[in-house]
Amino acid sequence: MKYKDYYQTLNVERNASQEDVKRSYRKLARKYHPDVSKLPDAEDQFKELGEAYDVLGDPEKRAAYDRMGSEWRNGEDFEPPPNWDEGFEFRGAGNDAGGQPDFHDIFERMFGGAHGAHTRQRPANARGEDHHAKVLIDLEDSYRGAQRSISLQVPVMDAQGHVSLETRTLNVTIPKGIRAGQHLRLSGQGGAGTTPGTAGDLYLEVAFREHPRFQVDGRDVSLELPVAPWEAALGAQIAVPTPDGSVEMTVPAGSAGGRRLRLKGKGVPASPPGDLYVILNIVLPPADSDSAKAAYGAMQQAFNFDPRAHFYR
Repeated sequence: MKYKDYYQTLNVERNASQEDVKRSYRKLARKYHPDVSKLPDAEDQFKELGEAYDVLGDPEKRAAYDRMGSEWRNGEDFEPPPNWDEGFEFRGAGNDAGGQPDFHDIFERMFGGAHGAHTRQRPANARGEDHHAKVLIDLEDSYRGAQRSISLQVPVMDAQGHVSLETRTLNVTIPKGIRAGQHLRLSGQGGAGTTPGTAGDLYLEVAFREHPRFQVDGRDVSLELPVAPWEAALGAQIAVPTPDGSVEMTVPAGSAGGRRLRLKGKGVPASPPGDLYVILNIVLPPADSDSAKAAYGAMQQAFNFDPRAHFYR
């Protein structure tokens, strides 16, 4: 997607107050309104202004926009940083799965069209809005369950109309078997209601941190296991690491590189549990000594083997 510099569109500085943003938008909107302006691109300019103000005019959307990155230039190819929304607490509907949207779609989907919701007058005893946030956990926490302290950043606006992020910390129970994409509900931790007992709920969408060893696909987990050529050829008993400790696995004789071996029920301990897939990676010992070179020479003599026998057919 192309980066759109909404501050440039509205002709305001990045530290502008919300009132400054509103004032500049109104001024430019009058200038480019299609019913008033004679400029050939007035309608397009007016639409760009509306899109920019939809984001920067809402403190929450503005904070999310700033969080995505401020070092990009207008029109440059842009990808949001990985997990840019981790720990960012927002109002309204959750972020559903889908393709790569543009900025406008990101905010519409993240905040559920919540623009201006904070200005509406609520009836007495109205329930507070539900809040949402994405949190990253370790894969091991899903295998064992855990108690974790998490920090969330909430957009707030000060008396001068400047937007900043305020941090709050919560203690959360991670249930055993939770999968990526599932939600944890924290009752009463959302937006404030008109009375203490009517606060909204906080929904935490769970995702796994990138793991140096394991890959996760729903309930199933996989890893690449290095094996020596003789272990693959002759078979072996090998200790295989899992997120919940190591287990013994039989490598069948005659295994080829890339073979997938399944450890049933050793994936995420959901209901039902997933499986753990072990992909064999045959690692050749280095020929870095005279004895090692002699061993490779003996192997060459012992085998009538052409690795490209069928390659050129």
